[in-house]
Amino acid sequence: MAKAKKRQAMGRGLSALLPTDENLKKGTVEGRVLEVPLSQIDTNPFQPRTQFNPETLTQLASSIAELGVIQPITVRKMGDEKYQLVSGERRFRASKSINLETIPAFIRVANDQESLEMALVENIQRDDLDPIEIALSYQQLINEIELTQEEMSKRVGKKRSTITNYLRLLQLDPIIQSGIRDGFISMGHGRALLAIEDTKEQLHLYKKIVASGMSVRATEQAVKPKKTTQPSTIKNFTSSQIDTLNDFFGAVVKTIVDKKGSGKIIISFDSEKEFNSILKKIKK
Repeated sequence: MAKAKKRQAMGRGLSALLPTDENLKKGTVEGRVLEVPLSQIDTNPFQPRTQFNPETLTQLASSIAELGVIQPITVRKMGDEKYQLVSGERRFRASKSINLETIPAFIRVANDQESLEMALVENIQRDDLDPIEIALSYQQLINEIELTQEEMSKRVGKKRSTITNYLRLLQLDPIIQSGIRDGFISMGHGRALLAIEDTKEQLHLYKKIVASGMSVRATEQAVKPKKTTQPSTIKNFTSSQIDTLNDFFGAVVKTIVDKKGSGKIIISFDSEKEFNSILKKIKK
């Protein structure tokens, strides 16, 4: 009998240790973890995630019914007896599904921008997001909060190159993006397909990957441009002068030469300032 009572107390989770609804009416609540009625919490309109796996929600609900809510959700106070969810929507939804009356919540001060940012960052740091969901969250941080990729790198603890790789996936055709979200192809396949500029060719190879189960390595090989051999005399007369051109322009210079010996000089630049510097040297 004693064992049953102990199990029941354990099932209350954090609620056994937190202030009750009465404490919400007394003094400042910001910065505290309180037991908040679920009926007083509205979902976050800035929540970037719209799909929640019903199966995992059911599993989480079973865990909460057994052990209670182990980790508090985060809300912000919107008025008297009114709160808005900032993060923890899965716990919130699972708790509602088993008709809990209250949930442990950390009360914090946050404006609309901060609320959006916290929801986005929490989503990015989840393990079960697909690559396109992550890319969309990054893009929303850039658009809504006006973060640079460097600033975002610090906020979410990811390398800038990692963020860039995710964002590039949004350049793919929507059909291919859906294929990544549904697990038909991987992020590695998507990155390889980006090497193809023509949308029709992208989709053609995408369908081939799905139909044949082509590996990422095979996809990378398939998108590589076919090398054309050039006579050594043609290659040598340009390559021997590349260093001279690089030094003169102070930029990376490449040459493209066809079999007849005609070609192009390509000068790369990283900014308007560098472009203007190259232009001045050409005009001299």
